Amino acid sequence: MKRVWNFSAGPAVLPVEVLQKAADEMLNYENSGMSVMEMSHRSKVFEKIIKDAEKDLRKLMNIPENYKVLFLQGGGHLQFSMVPINLMKNKVADYIITGEWAVKAYKEAKKYLKANILASSEDKNFTYIPKLDNLAIDPDSDYVYICQNNTIYGTRFTELPNTLGKDLVSDMSSNILSEPVDVSKFALIFAGAQKNIGPAGTTIVIIREDLLRDDLPDFCPTMLGYKIHADKESMYNTPPTYGIYICGLVFKHLLENGGVEAMYEKNLAKAKILYDYLDNSKLFKGTVVKKDRSLMNVTFVTDSEDINNRFVKEATEAGFVNLKGHRSVGGMRASIYNAMPIEGVKALVEFMAEFERKILA
Repeated sequence: MKRVWNFSAGPAVLPVEVLQKAADEMLNYENSGMSVMEMSHRSKVFEKIIKDAEKDLRKLMNIPENYKVLFLQGGGHLQFSMVPINLMKNKVADYIITGEWAVKAYKEAKKYLKANILASSEDKNFTYIPKLDNLAIDPDSDYVYICQNNTIYGTRFTELPNTLGKDLVSDMSSNILSEPVDVSKFALIFAGAQKNIGPAGTTIVIIREDLLRDDLPDFCPTMLGYKIHADKESMYNTPPTYGIYICGLVFKHLLENGGVEAMYEKNLAKAKILYDYLDNSKLFKGTVVKKDRSLMNVTFVTDSEDINNRFVKEATEAGFVNLKGHRSVGGMRASIYNAMPIEGVKALVEFMAEFERKILA
């Protein structure tokens, strides 16, 4: 069966090699006589799967020893609550608002503490990253929160804010493993796996050990405390076993192909091909300030909604799928995560160029 070029923002494209290996092991994982889907999460076989996944992620991201890696559920939305509940001491936090997911995180935090907006790019529909110098950080702030790559709007933090010593929390759902990251600069990193790691249903949390607390608020459900998951090595309850298995396969695939540094070089090359075309096109145009462009999510439009719709329709028919922009912004979006090969981006640009010639003829 012919596979399409899948530019979905998430759930997103996975490496073909990973999918093939999972298919080969579907009915009988390493002579266990069963699928990973069927085996007990308490079994020795699965224990090795999850420990190998953590070990490989630590290697890929050079995660310091004083950080715990958790495999959880609930996606980014649950983290919007877990972060303030677990990190609040003074019950104050600062948020930098650069898109819909940061807005949602901010609104959720307001249920539990005083949430301040440090900076926002909402005035120009989140098409840029606000200035990060001279931020009015609250002296009582428990943490500063950012969404490092904005999937809907196609922006990316190319530098980190000066938090004046306050803990930095980052939602890396759509950029994790796409470029090198100094984990030690963050107190907590979380990422839904479905964009750049694995299937929907698994959430990865990387948290500094000193933030693991027993003295959580009385209203905090047991499942929403980071410490219990860390103490039980992500096995407090039944974890998303098959999702963790696929994540582990992706980690091994990345290690076998040069790691995060090699992915970063490929991602720079892919993004350059698409942005160079947009910058020279007479029909299509990018929507983001150049210095803040995402490497993962490329957003673009034409001057006509009818032409936008026609492009998406014809692209889909030609095998370029999931290019329609998020419903809140419209236009088009090409998500070019690690697993999207450079050939897919080149093919898309060729299709766009032919479509442009046809429209402008």
